[in-house]
Amino acid sequence: MLDLDAYFARIGYQGSRAPTIATLAGIHTRHAQTIPFENLDILLGRRIQIDLPSIERKLVHDCRGGYCFEQNALLGAVLGALGFTVTPLIGRVRWQLPPELATPPVHQLLRVETSDAGSCLADVGFGSMSLFQPLRLEFDREQAGCLEPRRLVRRGDLVVHQAKLGDTWGDVYTFTLTAVPGVDFEVSNWFTCSHPQSAFLQNLRASRTLADRRHTLLNREFTTRHADGRVEKHSLATADELVAVLSEFFGLHFPPATRFNLRPDVPWPT
Repeated sequence: MLDLDAYFARIGYQGSRAPTIATLAGIHTRHAQTIPFENLDILLGRRIQIDLPSIERKLVHDCRGGYCFEQNALLGAVLGALGFTVTPLIGRVRWQLPPELATPPVHQLLRVETSDAGSCLADVGFGSMSLFQPLRLEFDREQAGCLEPRRLVRRGDLVVHQAKLGDTWGDVYTFTLTAVPGVDFEVSNWFTCSHPQSAFLQNLRASRTLADRRHTLLNREFTTRHADGRVEKHSLATADELVAVLSEFFGLHFPPATRFNLRPDVPWPT
C-alpha cells in the first residue's frame, strides 16, 4: 500500500488532501520542486522498474528521481488515493524536433478530474520542460504552467501541449485523451530504457524546476534557466564535478567514485 505520509514528507507538502484544484496544484508544485527528473540508473546498467512498489522505494524512500513512467505513475497513485479520478495518457515527444521526424509514444502524462475545476493535465515527468503547475484542460488559452507560458491546442484528433520561448510557441508533445492500458506503458518503458536508439541510453539527463529557475544536465553541459530569461551554461570538466553537481543542484547523492556510462563522443578529459 502506498505510504502517503512518507510521500508528503519527501516533497514537503502539508496542505489539504481534498480532491480540489488547490490540492492538485500544491502537490504538483512540491513534487516538481523536490523530485528531480533523471535517467541515471540506465547509465549505471540498471533496468527501470515501473511497478508501484519499485517506484515508491526509489523516488520516496531512496530519495532518487526518475523519468515520466516513474514520476507520473507515482503522482497518479497519490492523487488516486486522495479521491481524484486519474486517467493515464501517453504522448509523443515533439520538443525541438523537426516536424517530419516520427516519434514513438514514450511519454506518460495524467488527466486529473478535480471537484471544483473540472479536467486538468498533470505532468511532473518531462524533464527540461516539465510543468510546474497543472494545466486546465482548456484549449487556445495561455496558462502559467511553468517558467514559460503554456497552452493546449487541437490538431485534428490530437491535443498539443505547447510552450512559449520568446515570441515563439513550440510543440512539447502530442497526445490523445484516450485512456491507456498498463501494458502500453510497460512496452514504452522497455523501449525507453533498453532500445539502442533510445535517447536515454545515449545521453545523461537530469532536470529540476524551482520557483524561479530550472537546472538541467545534458551529458557534461550544466544549464540554469532563470524565470527572467537569463541562461547560464557551464561545461563540467571531470566526472567528480558531475557527481558534485548532481548532489548540490539535484539532491542526488552518489559515492565520489561513481561513473556513468556516457557515449564515446562525450568522454571526460584525461
